[in-house]
Amino acid sequence: MEMELTLGPIAYHWTAETRRDFYARVADEAPIDTVYLGEVICSKRAPFFEAEIPRIAERLVRGGKRVVLSTLAEVMLPRERKATADLAEVQDFEIEVNNAAGLQARGNRPHRIGPFLNAYNEATIAWMAGQGATHFCLPTEMPGPAIAAAASAAAGLGVGVEVQVFGRAPLAVSARCYHARAHSRTKDNCQFVCEEDPDGMPLKTLDGRSVLRVNGIQTQSESYVNLMAELPELAANGVGHARLMPQQVDMIAVARIFRDRIDGRLDAEGASAALSGVCGAASFSNGFYHGAAGYRRIEAAAVRA
Repeated sequence: MEMELTLGPIAYHWTAETRRDFYARVADEAPIDTVYLGEVICSKRAPFFEAEIPRIAERLVRGGKRVVLSTLAEVMLPRERKATADLAEVQDFEIEVNNAAGLQARGNRPHRIGPFLNAYNEATIAWMAGQGATHFCLPTEMPGPAIAAAASAAAGLGVGVEVQVFGRAPLAVSARCYHARAHSRTKDNCQFVCEEDPDGMPLKTLDGRSVLRVNGIQTQSESYVNLMAELPELAANGVGHARLMPQQVDMIAVARIFRDRIDGRLDAEGASAALSGVCGAASFSNGFYHGAAGYRRIEAAAVRA
């Protein structure tokens, strides 16, 4: 079975106009099979774009894309529980659940599991599949052998498996908003300062080295995960879907490079060179996949055909 290419939900507080333009290009130009829509990080951002989602979804469907709606990764407030419950009732599109509140609201009806729900092992996957889960995007920090074991178990259950192969790794979400705190604001009076950092706010060491990115309540890796060289192994081990996370680069070009790599039109070396050209100064990492520190780039993987 040919590996499908998916586009994860936008993690950042992009303007509504930026999002509309972005998804219009995705609908018309990107070799993407499935697009995930929705605010996953901060419920305060949701009103800026939620009214646009039906129109964007319709445009994507006309462009031949499958649309999946993603829930919040952190649910604490009554309005967040209500928003999650309302999304769980949607019938027109598949739902990706990123928080246990979504599992409760969705019940045994079919749904997907997002990377924030920590389906790390076969037992968890089996239990969730028994509750209606049909598809799993595995946590980004899982190493290759664990991914292979999870994919094998999922195949036996007849459910799909997805792995993030590009973009900043989603490392953690918090009840507090460091993005606001860094600008001497509170979470309740953040004034949406995260909009000033459409690719995340660099978090630097005392000697000025960027090590992480802050995105509202979320902590991300500084480097972009890049599993270009590992794609054949992922496919051979039963991973059927490769996820790209939207970043402030030409994502249409990124998608085409990954599609060419998956289809064999580019080898690992040529694809990696092309990706570097698109992403400019961004650093790449694949350490988690190889059982090393996540920020590391294991060059030995790049020589694979």
